[in-house]
Formats: sequence, C-alpha cells, structure tokens
Amino acid sequence: MTTTFDKREEGFERQFVHDEELRFKAVARRNRLLGLWAAGLLGKSGTDAEAYAKEVVLADFETGGHDAAHKLINDLAVAGIDESQIRAKMDELLMQAAAQIKAGA
Repeated sequence: MTTTFDKREEGFERQFVHDEELRFKAVARRNRLLGLWAAGLLGKSGTDAEAYAKEVVLADFETGGHDAAHKLINDLAVAGIDESQIRAKMDELLMQAAAQIKAGA
C-alpha cells in the first residue's frame, strides 16, 4: 500500500533525477561554449575550434568534473589568461547554458 509519504518521496526522487540531468546538460554545454571561447583566444577557428571545444567537454569526464578548468588553465597560460578570468567565464557561461536549456535551445 502506497502512502502519502511514499508518493512524496517518489516525487522528490523524480525531481532530483530531473535536476541532475539538467545540471549535466548545462555543464556539458557550458564546457562546449567555454572551449569555443578559449579556442578563439588561442587563434583557432572553424573545425579546429570545434575540435578544441570537444576536447574541453571530454576533459571534464576524465576524473569527474574539474578537468576542463585545469585544461584551460594550462592551455590559456600562453595567452596570458589567468585562472580567475577562466573561472569567471565558466560562471558566466554556465548561466548562459542553463538559460539556453530552459528555453529549449
């Protein structure tokens, strides 16, 4: 017999799964946008920029979430971009990515 408590718990679980899926999509999109931004700073364009953005997205899967930042910190040092600038851009693009996902883009 299902109780009201069980129904509430199932609802919270569904909401949690939904929120985590949105978060995953937003972070992946943010990393792609971040990769394209960084590619431009490194003088890459077209297919080279797209390939670099893909590298940034894939880097985040290597150990669970912070490798994209480390990759960019290392790669953008030659362009004179420091960690604080990268982190600020990450925050900005996460908001942009989340808005795009919510808008269905």
